[in-house]
Amino acid sequence: MTRVVTEAVVDATVLDEVRRPRRGFVLETAAEGAYLAEEGPVHDYRREVTTEALPDGRSRVRQVVEYRLAVPYFGFLFAPGVRRLLGRLDERRAFPWWAPPQRVDARAATALGVLCALSWIVGYMGTILTQTVTYAADEFGSGKGAQGFALALVRFDVIVTVFVVALADRRGRRTVLLHATTFACVLTALCSLAPSLLSLAGAQVLARGFVTAGVLILAIAVAEEMPAGARAYGVSLLALAAGGGAGMCVLLLPVCDLATWSWRLLYLVPLAAVPLVRRAGRRLPESRRFRAPHAEVRMAGRRGRFWLLAASGFLLNLFLAPASQFQNEYLRDERGFSGGRVSLFTVVTATPGFLGVVVGGRLAERGRRLVGAVAVVVGVWSTVLVYVGTGWSVWAWSTLGSIVAAATIPALGVYGPELFPTALRGRANGVITGLARLGSVVGLLVAGTVADATGRLGPAMTLLAIGPTVLALLVLVAYPETAHRELEELNPEDAPPRAVPGEAEGG
Repeated sequence: MTRVVTEAVVDATVLDEVRRPRRGFVLETAAEGAYLAEEGPVHDYRREVTTEALPDGRSRVRQVVEYRLAVPYFGFLFAPGVRRLLGRLDERRAFPWWAPPQRVDARAATALGVLCALSWIVGYMGTILTQTVTYAADEFGSGKGAQGFALALVRFDVIVTVFVVALADRRGRRTVLLHATTFACVLTALCSLAPSLLSLAGAQVLARGFVTAGVLILAIAVAEEMPAGARAYGVSLLALAAGGGAGMCVLLLPVCDLATWSWRLLYLVPLAAVPLVRRAGRRLPESRRFRAPHAEVRMAGRRGRFWLLAASGFLLNLFLAPASQFQNEYLRDERGFSGGRVSLFTVVTATPGFLGVVVGGRLAERGRRLVGAVAVVVGVWSTVLVYVGTGWSVWAWSTLGSIVAAATIPALGVYGPELFPTALRGRANGVITGLARLGSVVGLLVAGTVADATGRLGPAMTLLAIGPTVLALLVLVAYPETAHRELEELNPEDAPPRAVPGEAEGG
C-alpha cells in the first residue's frame, strides 16, 4: 500500500478543487467521509482531506492518499509518476505524458501489465534468429544467399500462426496466448541443437509460428481490453516491452564471440521464462470483448479492409524483413564490427526508439493516418542511408530511423485488431499476416541475391524501399481514421442488441 501525504496553505480556489471528487487519472466518488475510486488503475484507493481556516482567508490543507497500483511486473516504472500525480492538490495535469490519454480501470491496467510481461518474453524469441543467424552461418559455412533462403523459409511459420490465432477466436485469447508462449519457449530452446542452417530455419518455422501467434493475440487482447482513447497507448507499451526483450537478446550477443558454437546458448534462455508464463496466467483475465456476447460472422462485406491491410503488410515487409535480418551481417561483413560492437551499435541506436513509440502512441490517439505515413517514409529512408552510409553517419541515420519508424507501431499496429469483429479478429489477422509474409520472403530473396551479385547490401535496400513508400500513400488515401472510436462502432456486429420496447414486460 502506498501512502502519500500532502500539506500546504492554499487559497479558496485551490481549496474548492481539493474538495471536489477527481475526474482525471482516477474517477472518485464521495463516501465514508473520504473519496473512493469509482474507476482508475488502482486498488484500495482512499483520499482524505482535512482543512483548517487561517485568519488571512486562506486554509491549511492536509491530504492523505492511499492506494495500490494495479500494474503488475512494471508497476515500479510508473510508481514515481503516479505518486506525484495523486499527491497533487489540483488536477491541472490529470493525464501526463507517461499516462494513458484516457482513464483505464484496474482490470485493464492489470491485464496490460501481464500482457507486457508476456510481450517481453515473445520479443526476445522474435529477434533471436535475426541476431544470431550471421554467427550460425559462420559455423555452418553459409553465405548471404543461404542466409536469405533460410530467413525466407522461416516466414512459412505463418502456417502455424494462422491455425493458432484462429483457435483464439474459439477458445479465447487468454488460454491460447499462454499455451502459445509456453510452446514457443520450449521449441526455441530445441533450436539450440540444430546441426545445419537449414535445420535451424526448419525448427524456427515451428517455434516462430507460436511466437508470431503470440504477438498477434497480444495486440488483439490489448485492443479488446483498453478504452477507445488508449488503444494505441496500450499497443505502444506492448512494443516497448517487446523491445526490452529484443534488447536483452542484443546484450547477450558478446556470448556469440566466445566460440563458433556459443550462439546456441542464447536459444536456451527462454526456458527460464516458462515459470513466469505460468504465474502470469493466474493474473491475466480473459478479454472483456471476447467474454461479452458477440455474433458469429463471415468475412463477406469486409474484404476491402482485409485486402487493404494485407497489401500494406506486403509492402512494409518487403523492406522491413531484409533490413532487420541482414543488419548484423552488414555490420560484421561490410563494416568489420565484432560481436561486442554489434551489440553496442544496436543498443545505442535502437534504444532511443522508445521515444518514437511513446510520442507516436500519444499522437496516434489524436489521429492515426498522418503519423503512420510520415513515420513509414522517414523511418525507411533513414534506414536506407544506414546501408549506404559510412563512418559516424551510419550511427546517426540508424538512430533517427529507430526513433521515427517506431511511431508506426502504435499508429498502424492497431488497425488489424480494430477493423474486424470479435469473432473474426484472430483469423483475419492471422491470414493477413500470412499474406504479408510473402513480402518478407520476396524481400529476403531479392536482398540476398542482389547482395551476392553486387557484394553490398545498400543497392538492395534502396530498391526495396519503394514498397513502403507506396504504403505511405496508401495510408493517407485509403485508411479509415479509427482514433477515439469504440470497436463496436467500427464493427456494428459486436454492438449489444437493442431492447425491444415492451419486451421486458413481456409485450
